[in-house]
Amino acid sequence: MLDHMFLTVSDIERSIAFYEAVLPHIGMTVRYDYDGKDGPAGHPDLKGFGADGRIPFWLRHGTPAPGAVHVGFIAHSEAEVRSAHEAALQAGAANKITPGPQAYYDPRYYAGQVTDPDGYTLEFVYKPWQH
Repeated sequence: MLDHMFLTVSDIERSIAFYEAVLPHIGMTVRYDYDGKDGPAGHPDLKGFGADGRIPFWLRHGTPAPGAVHVGFIAHSEAEVRSAHEAALQAGAANKITPGPQAYYDPRYYAGQVTDPDGYTLEFVYKPWQH
């Protein structure tokens, strides 16, 4: 299982605003700032997002590598997929795959994809057999 990930973004304030507008639609309602400059791992100025006592998704400033990362976010319904996808478009994302069944994976796999302001592919996924 994945515990956390860092996404390197070119404009941290723009990315914070983007993800604050999108992630609550899939239940990630907590935002956390971590200043780890004194820690042994050397991760200063991380901006985290999560819920239920977990912060699995982190942003850090740097040079993006959008072709290297695809992020699949769990949605809890088809409506959440559509809501997150629409919120992402309203916040400046570009549409990649309109929400709907992705039968080439499984007829029950429901997802939509966008690219964020740095070009990372974000997928909002509902898999009813996992809920």
